[in-house]
Amino acid sequence: MRSAFLRALTDSAARDDRVFLLTADTGFHVLDDFRARFPGRFLNAGISEAAMIGVAAGLALEGYQVFAYGIAPFVTLRCLEQIRVDLCFQRLPVRVVGVGAGLTYGPEGATHHATDDVGALTALPEMTVVCPGDPAETEALTRASLQWPGPLYLRLGKSGEPSVHAGEVAVAIGRGTRLRRGRDVAIFASGTALPVAAGAVERLVGCGLDPEWWSLHTLKPFDAGAVADAASRCGLLVTVEEHGPYGGLASRVAEVVAGRGTRARLLRFSTGDAFTRHAGGREALRAGHGLTPEAVATGVLRGLEGTAP
Repeated sequence: MRSAFLRALTDSAARDDRVFLLTADTGFHVLDDFRARFPGRFLNAGISEAAMIGVAAGLALEGYQVFAYGIAPFVTLRCLEQIRVDLCFQRLPVRVVGVGAGLTYGPEGATHHATDDVGALTALPEMTVVCPGDPAETEALTRASLQWPGPLYLRLGKSGEPSVHAGEVAVAIGRGTRLRRGRDVAIFASGTALPVAAGAVERLVGCGLDPEWWSLHTLKPFDAGAVADAASRCGLLVTVEEHGPYGGLASRVAEVVAGRGTRARLLRFSTGDAFTRHAGGREALRAGHGLTPEAVATGVLRGLEGTAP
């Protein structure tokens, strides 16, 4: 996902001399090409995320289209007040780019895990929150963000994430992407959990079920219509996200279910409401939270058994 973001960013910078990249001493060699090609539109602010956001605001006020890049928990929670006041209050077109969504930096421990960033940023007025699910969505949404008028959080994995889409994908900020139409159960995935949902859908189809499947890559503004439509046909709604249980995808879907008065049931797959206090790689930590295709498919089958006719 990181490489897809940089491809789109570099191509956009070649076409638009307002594109400016800031980094909080993150990225190392992956940013070398951008820095070499556009030295006047690149700045390493050092390990000072709050200062970087202030610089981003100043550049935006001067007409630049700014991308402020850093490790997800540091570029969001460490400088939340600066994002709130400098960017959101002034409605500035700055893209805060967080790399390392969810449990991506697994062995680094809880300080590097981003499982509450979406909840924090969706609460901010004027902020848009976008969580691509694979490299194709990352590239498309990075390009789309340049046309977005206000502050935006772009939440990425890191490297090695599998492709879910076969090629380029047409996506729009604020509109979900339906990957499969079905009737037995509706599965909504966000961000880096999209490949997990893909594996679960494949298993459910193999069991003879007809699941509906969506990539809800934009959590704010949220595609409530997609959820309401699926809820009108499916008795069970399932959310899959590499984020905590509050403030993310499950919360947004629950708001729609409650607000529209639908009778559909909601089944949530997420990280827990606790810090991860043991070391392990990303996949091992995901498995501990039940974020695997096998665990999701098994949970859905059990959930369908309890769905009222």
